[in-house]
Amino acid sequence: MSKRFIELKLGSHQIVHGFDDQNKEIIEEVTVDGFNKKLVNLDRIKSVSEKFILTDYAHGRWIYWEYEGDINEIQEQLL
Repeated sequence: MSKRFIELKLGSHQIVHGFDDQNKEIIEEVTVDGFNKKLVNLDRIKSVSEKFILTDYAHGRWIYWEYEGDINEIQEQLL
């Protein structure tokens, strides 16, 4: 049976609500203190960078999460 979720420690994030008339992203910045554990469905993950994990969000939006840890740790869990 394959994994369906990954456990991550996520913190501040940016929600992309769409695009304006000049095709610029409309972004809501959410700043939080520290990181909290969250189970993320693997099907929602779009990409992982050194600082952010990009996931699908409600109503066709995207969300860039800051995460605690190292990209190599996430890579090991995903592969």
